Amino acid sequence: MLQLQLLSSPPLTPQTLNLNSISNPKLFLSFSSLNSSQTRSFKFNPLSKPSKFSLKCRQSEYFDQKQRFNDSSSSTSPSSLGLPARFYVGHSIYKGKAALTVEPRAPEFVPLDSGAFKISREGFVLLQFAPAAGVRQYDWSRKQVFSLSVTEIGTLISLGMRESCEFFHDPFKGKSDEGKVRKVLKVEPLPDGSGHFFNLGVQNKLLNVDENVYIPITRGEFTVLKSAFSFILPYLLGWHAFANSTKPDDTSRANNANPRYGGDYEWSK
Repeated sequence: MLQLQLLSSPPLTPQTLNLNSISNPKLFLSFSSLNSSQTRSFKFNPLSKPSKFSLKCRQSEYFDQKQRFNDSSSSTSPSSLGLPARFYVGHSIYKGKAALTVEPRAPEFVPLDSGAFKISREGFVLLQFAPAAGVRQYDWSRKQVFSLSVTEIGTLISLGMRESCEFFHDPFKGKSDEGKVRKVLKVEPLPDGSGHFFNLGVQNKLLNVDENVYIPITRGEFTVLKSAFSFILPYLLGWHAFANSTKPDDTSRANNANPRYGGDYEWSK
């Protein structure tokens, strides 16, 4: 708020003013003829010293406080600490028998001696199935998970409304506990053609678990999943990192440094 204060001498009155002491009597008569409403809004004494104005701006205090708040908040943000901002997203579907949550997982990269990075593990989509524990209640302590690879995601994207698919996972394949944990995900069309069943069966001999969780997915819900899968697939492959790091000047330099990866190498033979 902007506040203006006028500092002046006491108001001019006939009792305090001697007509003989004024060099110009007409000046006094003109001012004395002003009505009370006018003199209340602005009072002026010609015998006093020039008036001084005092200007006080409270907006500066507001902006100073706002700036201090921004400085304090930015100093504790991840970007100010040199850490990249992280975002967690997911999509959930709730039904009477179970709930399904779909979450993407980013790929992993390893640094090379040249300073570049190479993908070491492709990303995936994590499916989490939780059985129902009551009306609109789900037991997430008994959830079963299944990680969809990029190839399995491609299979689901191309799946028709009357088609089915099946994925088998053994988390300990090639290890000493191979065969002790079996996971089978079946995606089958509903009898009326209105969607698909997602059925996850888990046999874990290490924990003595044998559970089967299924959830019906409508055609609209399945369309949403396929659209999300299509969007995230290039990111799971890490191609977004390559695209963001590509510059027009880097193309010829990369081709000259390593002709095996040059786009024009095949046509230059």
